[in-house]
Amino acid sequence: MIGHNTLIVLLGCAALGLAAGVVGSFALLRGRALLADAIGHAALPGVVAASLIVAAMGGEARALAPLLLGAAVTGWLGLLALRRLTASGRIRPDAGIAVVLSAFYALGTLGLSVAQTLPGAAQAGLTHFILGQAATMTEADALLAGALALGCAAVAGLLFQPLRALCFDEAFARAQGLPVRALDLALLALLLAVCVAGLPAVGLILVVALLVAPAAAARMLAARLPAMLALAGLFGALAGAAGALASTRLPEVPTGAAVVLSGLVIFGLAALAGRRRGA
Repeated sequence: MIGHNTLIVLLGCAALGLAAGVVGSFALLRGRALLADAIGHAALPGVVAASLIVAAMGGEARALAPLLLGAAVTGWLGLLALRRLTASGRIRPDAGIAVVLSAFYALGTLGLSVAQTLPGAAQAGLTHFILGQAATMTEADALLAGALALGCAAVAGLLFQPLRALCFDEAFARAQGLPVRALDLALLALLLAVCVAGLPAVGLILVVALLVAPAAAARMLAARLPAMLALAGLFGALAGAAGALASTRLPEVPTGAAVVLSGLVIFGLAALAGRRRGA
């Protein structure tokens, strides 16, 4: 039997997977998938800083809302740093991503070691944000993460037509008068929001795989974008629910690893079954 809290956590992780599949599809087609890796690593110092600030103010150091807000702030700073590094063209995007994620992750690791020595923040369970752990999520945490994820999926649906034009033909989108720069920033914001929502369950290291694996699996099977988005959302929801269930049943198993392995199994099956692009 699945308890009420466990069921809510499973639904929250399924909602996260659905949003990751939809947003990840646009990011994959736009060539922005690896930005999720930089965002995830850049979020760690924000999580640590938020926990320390809340603890210093006498609040609950493990309260999820301020931790996610801190993650969003430093995640966005990481994106800004990446854009600044690569703006001149002297530094390739892959090198810029490597610099940003390593710098922010090192800063977060340093802050994490400091936080573990402080009474207020030591019990916040911040290390669960590295690999994810659904078993530690409360019902309120799952509802918050799930609502944020579903909001991202809804915004992506509302922006379907302009995002499709942006991903497949930027010159055409610009010629049609679409705000290409604003759309690109909107896609980055959606990517950031999904990454931040996924931190408690999937963790900052593996959240990129939840965005990429369902979308890549759907790309193997679908020839049109609406079908790809539907399949990616379904695959992401299945991977999120399966990984969360495994983690709640086996608390020693990190949710991030379980979710990613579930997504990779789906991707492997899609790679074998894909008629046009599969084996």
